[in-house]
Amino acid sequence: MSALPLQAAGRPNRPVRPLRPLRLRAHWSDTVAWAVTALVVLLLVAFLALPLAAILRQALVGPDGEFVGLRHFVAYAEAPALLQSLWNSLWVSSVVTAVVVPTAFGFAYALTRSCMPAKGLFRGIALIPLMAPSLLSAISLIYWFGNQGIAREMLQLVGFDQIYGAPGIVLAECLAIFPHTLMILISALALADARLYEAADAMGTTRSRKFFTITLPGAKYGLISAALVSFTLVMTDFGVPKVIGGNFNVLATDIFKLVIGQQDFAQGSVVAILLLAPAVLTFTVDHFVQRKQTAMLTARAVPYQPRPARGFDNLMTLYCGVVAACMLAMLGMAIFASLATFWPYNLAPSLKHYVYGLVDNEVSTGFFNSLEMAAGTALLGTAVVFVGAYLQEKTRGMALLRGTLRMLAMLPMAVPGLVLGLGYIFFFNAPGNPLNGLYHTLALMTLCTVVHFYTTGHLTAVTALKALDNEFEAVSASLKVPFFKTFWRVTLPICTPALVDIARYFFVNAMTTISAVVFLYSPETRLASIAILNMDEAGELSPAAAMAVLIAAASAVATVLFTLLGQWIDRRTQAWRSSAR
Repeated sequence: MSALPLQAAGRPNRPVRPLRPLRLRAHWSDTVAWAVTALVVLLLVAFLALPLAAILRQALVGPDGEFVGLRHFVAYAEAPALLQSLWNSLWVSSVVTAVVVPTAFGFAYALTRSCMPAKGLFRGIALIPLMAPSLLSAISLIYWFGNQGIAREMLQLVGFDQIYGAPGIVLAECLAIFPHTLMILISALALADARLYEAADAMGTTRSRKFFTITLPGAKYGLISAALVSFTLVMTDFGVPKVIGGNFNVLATDIFKLVIGQQDFAQGSVVAILLLAPAVLTFTVDHFVQRKQTAMLTARAVPYQPRPARGFDNLMTLYCGVVAACMLAMLGMAIFASLATFWPYNLAPSLKHYVYGLVDNEVSTGFFNSLEMAAGTALLGTAVVFVGAYLQEKTRGMALLRGTLRMLAMLPMAVPGLVLGLGYIFFFNAPGNPLNGLYHTLALMTLCTVVHFYTTGHLTAVTALKALDNEFEAVSASLKVPFFKTFWRVTLPICTPALVDIARYFFVNAMTTISAVVFLYSPETRLASIAILNMDEAGELSPAAAMAVLIAAASAVATVLFTLLGQWIDRRTQAWRSSAR
């Protein structure tokens, strides 16, 4: 039969037009998705991109607003003291990285490749510095090796006259950033194919040869990432150099002195850009390294299980015990000093420093401000991060808007807290800015903290969302179900464990942050972490130690509560996982 259509009688033949495919019309909920995505992008532009642009503008204009080009950069290069600070930051960061990465690698190797006892205990002790401000380690070192330290003679035995300056910064930074490096290396060593080691054993390969030909090559990308993160964290940290640095200047303390002490915003902007450069370089290299990394476990791989070896396990236990003892010595000294009545002449336990800090010095207001900001950061940050990640990964269309969101979501990882806080001064303190009313408020510090730690939460949410099949959204779209119903009924319940992890991350970091908010507080919105800096400047080191211990205790309690909340949520929303097995 002919494929041509039948013609009506008496009508001339006319060319037949091909049928047009049905045009898929956008559901009204897609407009809502575009609007919410635009709102998240606008939030990141206003609280991230524009403050950074304000720093660049401040470095390129003169006192009357005229364009001066690179004049401020040339003036910086002609200042020997400022150049010395740049060199100090570079070599201290390099030394800390060279020390902490091998140390953390040995600890991670013991946890993942040995059968030593009490692995959970050792890992928990190693993560203690995450619960406290970085300056807690500096305060502890002063009580150990300072001018009135109980072990000052030990420092002199190794050739150092005092702990203040470069030696103290190096030791304190090693203790403070150790857990950050450790978590990366544990992830790098946790995945290994047992078949490689079995083949090596069959050929009679020695343990050392297996280590250099299988283990190290498999963990090289993790080692590179750990080194980059360590270098950046030391380069941009403000708390440790401020407390124990003495006259040893680094870039982070230079920014504080130029902006707060000398009101030299132009030079402060130059230093901020210099501080931003290594962080951006580190982020770029790390991104390139992650792209080159290949999967260590294939579908046919056999997970590696360490075998008991008494001598090796005992050696790893001893090694982890020494590292754990250093962590406990840091925390224990801070607690002991905070309870000592009058250091070092009357060491009888007393709560006078806690009373002085919370009552007489009115740090209780700052402590409640910290709790309020941390709770707000956890709630707002988790909501914005997860909604933004969902719109980026699970919605259709609006490619340009989603690409902009992806770029802005990754940018905070490369921006140090001091730089972001300085940008907030220039941007939100401008008289013509309609958002000027937020300056010096707890709301602005909460938003700054959310933006500062945005990338890690975003990556966690994206990882959880990528584990869900896109069929959920496809079926919902075919049934004309609004995306937010699928989000509320399907995606959100499945991803609640990731939401708890993101909220815990935001809360703990908001309690311990210093650099991002050191420029933004007022007497009414002072935080507990900032109060520690103020007391240290006033020479009240014991009350400062007491407040640091309180922050660590609050973070530990919050971590336990979030863990219990996660377990309860797992029982309520993740039962399908166990039934599927």
